[in-house]
Amino acid sequence: MDARAFGESLVTLLVIMDPVGGAPIFLAVTAGLSPRERQIAALRAVGAAAVLVFGFALFGGLVLEYLSVSIESLSIAGGLLLLLVALEMLRGEDFPSGPSADVALVPLATPLLAGPGAIATVIVLMRRHEEVGGRVSVVLGIAVAILIVGASLLLAERVARYLPEGIVSFLTRVFGVLLSAIAVQLIVDGVKGLTD
Repeated sequence: MDARAFGESLVTLLVIMDPVGGAPIFLAVTAGLSPRERQIAALRAVGAAAVLVFGFALFGGLVLEYLSVSIESLSIAGGLLLLLVALEMLRGEDFPSGPSADVALVPLATPLLAGPGAIATVIVLMRRHEEVGGRVSVVLGIAVAILIVGASLLLAERVARYLPEGIVSFLTRVFGVLLSAIAVQLIVDGVKGLTD
């Protein structure tokens, strides 16, 4: 096992997936769900994000080349999707929770957890560590990062039970502003990458 590759993968993905900052966004997006439904949504979101991240780690470079899609275009698309989520949070509206709208998949699994940043990162890490030990270490780093993110979402649901509704509403709007800034930065980074 390559300790450097493991540490690099784990730390980079934790910074990008941001389990602490993602928890309030998760609470806002799942505000219309019962506690049990919220736990299920957390598990489904993390599971779907894991499939996406592992899938792109193993086959992402080939998929993007086949579709002629650049990392920059992926970044712009993810930024636009996150911007829509941020606007919903700022308006204080509950996200759709019926069978036709699965918030665990969109926007939680993607682009929030397995967004352009995470996808681009795992593709780059797998290209950087081409030896077997390095690739195994990258995969282990991804797995540990996803477990930490999953734990933070499940704990967020428990913490939410003890917070007054007014504070949750206030924090939702604050994090809506921050999320909109992240979304705009993704778009800006994508545009810069395309024009360079």
